[in-house]
Amino acid sequence: MSNNYWDDEDDDLDTIEEAPLDGSDLLKKLRKAKRADEKRIKELTEQLEGFSKAQREAIVKSTLEKKGVNLKAARLVMKDLDDINEESVSNWLDDNADLFGLTVAEESDVNQMDRAALRNQDMVTQNALTPDRANDIEYRMSQATSEEDILAILRSQQ
Repeated sequence: MSNNYWDDEDDDLDTIEEAPLDGSDLLKKLRKAKRADEKRIKELTEQLEGFSKAQREAIVKSTLEKKGVNLKAARLVMKDLDDINEESVSNWLDDNADLFGLTVAEESDVNQMDRAALRNQDMVTQNALTPDRANDIEYRMSQATSEEDILAILRSQQ
């Protein structure tokens, strides 16, 4: 068992004592540190804006090259669009295709086939018997008092 006894006062011996600062010196140092921080923030902000601009330009130029459009159109795209990504640039080019002599690609056969399949699904499900409708028919049938009521219910379901 070891005995480690020391006074709390001994802990302060490791720190270097500086001359006490009066209020004006401390205030000057704080202002100087604040100016240095503001300068650094400004530099980093400018750097970030530069990188953002370069990234936006690269996205626009690569999209224009893919579409076969003159790279001079990048200036127009950059002015018109706030949020620049490949999809927004592509949509912009489709909307302004007549300015550049482009023809907008017609819908592919796959899209047309997908739409036809969706239309078929809609037609099948439009008149389908859902649980709500089945419950409604059952209720109406149980409340029918005559043959004409039952025939009216059946005719309304066709």
